[in-house]
Amino acid sequence: MNMPMNALLFVMALVTGLPAAIAADPATVTLAEQSPFGAYLADSQGRSLYLFEADEAGKSTCHDACANAWPPFTTNGKPQAGEGIDGDALGTLERVDGTKQVTYHGWPLYYFIKDQAPGDTKGQDIKGFGAEWYLVTPDGEKVHAE
Repeated sequence: MNMPMNALLFVMALVTGLPAAIAADPATVTLAEQSPFGAYLADSQGRSLYLFEADEAGKSTCHDACANAWPPFTTNGKPQAGEGIDGDALGTLERVDGTKQVTYHGWPLYYFIKDQAPGDTKGQDIKGFGAEWYLVTPDGEKVHAE
């Protein structure tokens, strides 16, 4: 079956329970805040976004099984900055499957499959697929619990 990419992403979002924002056009990055993390990046629905320390600026190293556990935060247009987000720090990279993944200060952004609701942060400071995963500060740094 040959399906347009945005339709395929929407179906994947429905099946996996990931937010519809994964297929949004365009994606919006906002801020969430909670103790002990302080402020960190989230999507427009409040779902936490993460960076992967194995990535390099503008390059994702998370594919296949990694991308199933850590779905990339993608967009079909230019990503939008919510309040408190540096719009100049937002960008995209093209993934091997042709989708555009949102970046912040060069870091590709991801969801964590075990985060089921807005405000969940189960992916913070865990090791998986060869490196650490962290929430992202408004300055584009990894979050360290206070």
